Amino acid sequence: METDSHPDLSVRIGKLRLKNPVIVASGTFGYGEEFETFMDLDQLGAIIPKGISLNPMHGNPPPRIFETTGGILNSIGLQNPGLDAFVKEKLPYLRKIRTKLIVNFFGKTPQEYVELAKRLDDIAGLSALEMNISCPNVQQGGIIFGTDPRMTYRLVSKVKRSIQRPLIVKLSPNVTDIAVIARCAEQGGADAVSLINTFKAMAININSKRPELGNIIGGLSGPAIKPIALRMVWEVSQAVKIPVIGIGGIMKAEDAIEFMLAGASAIQIGTANLIQPQTGMEVISGIRRYLLKNRIDSVQNLIGLFKP
Repeated sequence: METDSHPDLSVRIGKLRLKNPVIVASGTFGYGEEFETFMDLDQLGAIIPKGISLNPMHGNPPPRIFETTGGILNSIGLQNPGLDAFVKEKLPYLRKIRTKLIVNFFGKTPQEYVELAKRLDDIAGLSALEMNISCPNVQQGGIIFGTDPRMTYRLVSKVKRSIQRPLIVKLSPNVTDIAVIARCAEQGGADAVSLINTFKAMAININSKRPELGNIIGGLSGPAIKPIALRMVWEVSQAVKIPVIGIGGIMKAEDAIEFMLAGASAIQIGTANLIQPQTGMEVISGIRRYLLKNRIDSVQNLIGLFKP
């Protein structure tokens, strides 16, 4: 245990131990190297690079980003170089960083998910896998994997059986009851769930009368979604026994602490990375100050302290 002047910031997510609860979210931190001039990457709890698919994806037509009140709309379209290029071109740098590396991945079919998970599981240097289930199942007419409880359970079960590393399942908020989806992920064998992904949203240019995004609909993230994300994290933390990782509009340490009080074992910082690249370091420092001020010796003692 740390001394009073140095509270213990380490957290556990199943078998995964992080030096602190601050993770940078997939899709907002590139492949790590882009941020090395802004911070000491070794100090982060974990890094999740841009999501990886089995084959390269070119993404959606531009414009891809639009700033809106309290956040941004993005329609990147999961652009990435594919697994082989990731391993060859991006992974060597990421392995040099002395913190946990969690790889986010996704597929268009259950078979793609399983194959990708197996291949990632065989790669040295990865600490865990984060499975994005906010993708359409092309074999089922485009139904989103993470919006159907039975589909969530079956997909998580198949992937979990095929790997040894911890599996985190990233949940979509675009559902009727996210706690139901979380329970299905837990029953399927997920070691943890992370939530939330972005909300489906759009914007219209009143002068051109055209969409602001090339794909019309994108994902809303940023401070505007934080109260909803916080509510969902609290609901899910009441519904499952596995660890919950909170995501959604976290801009400062106070936001992160709210999520932990609501039941999150760790948090992910997304949109804030695009606004202030040093947000991760500022959140770590802010959590430490809060613990010292309140004479709390371990950040794990914050988890779930919220009393309705």
